[in-house]
Amino acid sequence: MKLGVIADDFTGASDIALMLSEGGMPTAQFVGVPKDPAPASIEAGVVGLKTRTIAVQDAVTQSLKACDWLIEQGCTQIVFKVCSTFDSTDEGNIGPVAEALADRLGETSVLVCPAFPENGRSVYQGHLFVRDELLSESGMQDHPLTPMSDPDIRRVLQRQTTWPVCHVPVSGVWAGPAAINLAASASGKAMIIVDAIRNEDLLTLGRAAGTRRLLIGGSGIALGLPQNFGHAPAASTWTGVPGKAVVFSGSCSRATRGQVEAFRNRAPSRELTADDVVAEKLSLQEIVEWTLRQETTPLIYSSADPEVVAAAQQKYGRERSADAIESLFANLAAALSQAGVNRIVVAGGETSGAVVSGLQADILEIGPKIAPGVPALKVADRPLALALKSGNFGGPDFFSEALAILEGAE
Repeated sequence: MKLGVIADDFTGASDIALMLSEGGMPTAQFVGVPKDPAPASIEAGVVGLKTRTIAVQDAVTQSLKACDWLIEQGCTQIVFKVCSTFDSTDEGNIGPVAEALADRLGETSVLVCPAFPENGRSVYQGHLFVRDELLSESGMQDHPLTPMSDPDIRRVLQRQTTWPVCHVPVSGVWAGPAAINLAASASGKAMIIVDAIRNEDLLTLGRAAGTRRLLIGGSGIALGLPQNFGHAPAASTWTGVPGKAVVFSGSCSRATRGQVEAFRNRAPSRELTADDVVAEKLSLQEIVEWTLRQETTPLIYSSADPEVVAAAQQKYGRERSADAIESLFANLAAALSQAGVNRIVVAGGETSGAVVSGLQADILEIGPKIAPGVPALKVADRPLALALKSGNFGGPDFFSEALAILEGAE
């Protein structure tokens, strides 16, 4: 392998894997740190972890383990892939993991850019925008695990790291790759937030990053990287997987709640409330049997308005309620897969992590784009197709569109 990615959740892993695959690099997504060497045909390896909201030291340990494995596979550059909305808390985990990776790789200045203009994420004057809204006004301020109330990601990152945090404004980016690197070198030891408001800015950033050992950002940061390794965009050879399907939704983002409402109007649905899940009032077998009885693809969801989520967290505790729901989704995914369901669409990063863990998948093959940042995926060792969607991604009819592409429709 040439390029390695450490992603802090599974939707983010598939997001950046799609970017690299479309850029022409033979890419695979690994679920957790593999025990065995990577296939020789793979040039970009994406290690998907579930470290965004776990204890800081655990996140650092897992990320360093992934880094070591990628270096052993021959990778000369590592990308620490974080959410395009920079999801984190004042404790981390972006800053502490970034510091640890930089120390391990011998980097003293690290370019940081979560921008993804195609999906409405841009960084201007160090502030993160979601389309035309500041991050703090985009709905992310109500995230149940990582509420983002400060749009200035320079301040956000500075609260998480002992390194200085500096900034390259968009005027510096427009001056070209050499100007970016000159500004970075002038900053000394630092994490350097780089503005990007257009795809062209990310291509410029990619050229500037050619010899760097470590980069930090959203999937957009990978837009210009394949060409550094001699690759050009390539078409997908996806064939699809027919058969039974199910949609899971655990995200509470505005976009996903709208997608849930749209799909409920045309499909059978089943809500999993925090009260029922935490109190263990639900029967796994009964939900499985209900799912299999449906003549059209059903939706099973725990997505709720922020006020409902906050009330459940206050009643049961944030970790207890989240863990209970994720555990149920993991067990449902395993049971339904064993019962013959071979297409699963999932909304939400934490939910996607739970589902993939429940399926005990090791390697995911990258298929075509369903929506910006969301590829079709196949589990390498069985006829099982997946779509793992970050909460805010996709249009109103994402679930229907994903089901069709996973089945092989054009």
